[in-house]
Amino acid sequence: MVIPLILILFISSCGNNIGTIEFTLSMDQPGTHYFNVKMECKDVNDEYLEVKLPVWTPGYYWIMNYPKNVVNFASADSEGNQLEWEKTTKNSWKIRTDDNSNVVITYDIYAHNVSVADPFLDYGRAFICPTAVFMHIKGMLDHPVSVNIDPYKGWSQISTGLDPVTGETNRFSAPDFDVLYDCPILVGNQEVLYFEVKGIPHYVAMENPGNTNREKFVTDLKKIVEKSAELIGDIPYKHYTFIIMDQGMGGLEHANSMAVYSRGDIYNTNSPRSNTGWLNFITHEFFHLYNVKSIRPVALGPFDYDRENYTNMLWVSEGLTVYYEYLIMNRAGLLSRQEVLDYLSRTIRSYENIPGSKFQSATSSSFDTWINFFNRSSNSSNTTISYYDKGCALGLLLDLAIRHESGNKKSLDDVMRALYFDYYKYKERGFTDEEFRIECERAAGSSLDEIFEVYSSTTGKIDYARYLEYSGLTIDPEPEELPGAFLGASARNVNGDLAINGIEWGSPAWRAGLSDRDQILFIDGEPPGSGTLEEILNSKKPGDSLVFRIKQRYFEREVEVVLGTRNAVSYSITSLAEPDKLQETILNSWIKE
Repeated sequence: MVIPLILILFISSCGNNIGTIEFTLSMDQPGTHYFNVKMECKDVNDEYLEVKLPVWTPGYYWIMNYPKNVVNFASADSEGNQLEWEKTTKNSWKIRTDDNSNVVITYDIYAHNVSVADPFLDYGRAFICPTAVFMHIKGMLDHPVSVNIDPYKGWSQISTGLDPVTGETNRFSAPDFDVLYDCPILVGNQEVLYFEVKGIPHYVAMENPGNTNREKFVTDLKKIVEKSAELIGDIPYKHYTFIIMDQGMGGLEHANSMAVYSRGDIYNTNSPRSNTGWLNFITHEFFHLYNVKSIRPVALGPFDYDRENYTNMLWVSEGLTVYYEYLIMNRAGLLSRQEVLDYLSRTIRSYENIPGSKFQSATSSSFDTWINFFNRSSNSSNTTISYYDKGCALGLLLDLAIRHESGNKKSLDDVMRALYFDYYKYKERGFTDEEFRIECERAAGSSLDEIFEVYSSTTGKIDYARYLEYSGLTIDPEPEELPGAFLGASARNVNGDLAINGIEWGSPAWRAGLSDRDQILFIDGEPPGSGTLEEILNSKKPGDSLVFRIKQRYFEREVEVVLGTRNAVSYSITSLAEPDKLQETILNSWIKE
């Protein structure tokens, strides 16, 4: 007999029109990819009951429209008599109670998309993204929740950030729906590793660890946790769970857990370069428990689960987390100074050498992420930037400016600690845009107008050299001509045809009038065959011409393109020949050798 997952929400009777809410989540047919949900509401005192399912999940800034996966919605009294209901919005269902004190709601959730922000169910695992599975009563997000789970037969492990209930098997609790929605659940046969930091348990749930070097992985994870906690000066959770699922892409942070995808062999002693990239990624998601879950813009909690939650400050929440992943890795002894500088150089290069750097600011990128980040097109590729990249660069500028202006008595670390203790812990809220600036300028002891009024909110050119000089470093700002002929178009084979799938703003292809989706019939009178566009360009030099015969929808035309040169800046960071005492002090306290 399969025993279902039961989620019970206990609600105080004082001032509310409902007593308790109990969910039952069944997963006894994983091959159908459907979770079966039963929601029992007891001691209802209203004529109508309205339930809602979120349309997005915090940390994943995209309207997911989870209700699209809801089927077979029904409502009844405790005796099984059907109750009338109507759908009032895309994510709301309104039920007429007919004076029944107990209302039972049932629905199924389709779960077959591999994503850290989607539920998934097959015979290998159940991944429960709570915002996509559990409905809540309108206006009642702030009530305690308990969860009892019995896995599908053959599964032996449950991994989640939810608190276990003492004395009960597979039973968990959360103080409210916000916490429940922030705690993904992995059910399956994952291997679970364990370590402690300051007596606090940490669980590493790996669906397919393969040949992972368990001992070294755990040792390095422990260093990352210790250095992150040391930076802030507090650990805000009672336990932490790393949920690491089999092949897929992406990761999502939570207050006391993370959900990520990985190949089983990603971490082993034979691939140190892969290991470093993997640990950077893990460090990033872990540090988010401070920067975005605790230290957060005011728009990012409490959440409105019905619509977008806009902020200008994702360059802080995400970009500064990129910056700190490198510093924490360095402090943990997992990245050398030169490796940190190389990562910073690469991040600056990724932002500065793209057309979008001329069109979009860090604040605009943050605000518009809801329409841009997961909605890639040839236009967005040319006109947008990543707030991860520019935010990291701005974090670098802020840190060096604060260190320099304060005579190395303060740093960006002090800002993060102030935001954590003064806002998250004491004021129990996030910070406004202006408050973030105030804390940075308080630490610096001076105005930081240039960073906040130009670099973060406009596309003004950044003087990296001046800021890096504060630490005895310099940067190469000069453009270099890259080898080969430059077209500015990319193409791929589609059913045997070569089709353009990207045109760079201002490139020779752009000026000549080539377009994405153009089908290339001939190049210089010859069919492109099975070769790639890159192979053709390798035989050309700047100044040469290529004549394209292209097809756009139903018509054909010829386009002549004069190939050009491409310039890029390396932004390589090196040491000054003779740094002064303050520069040396700043560098040595900032990044270890």
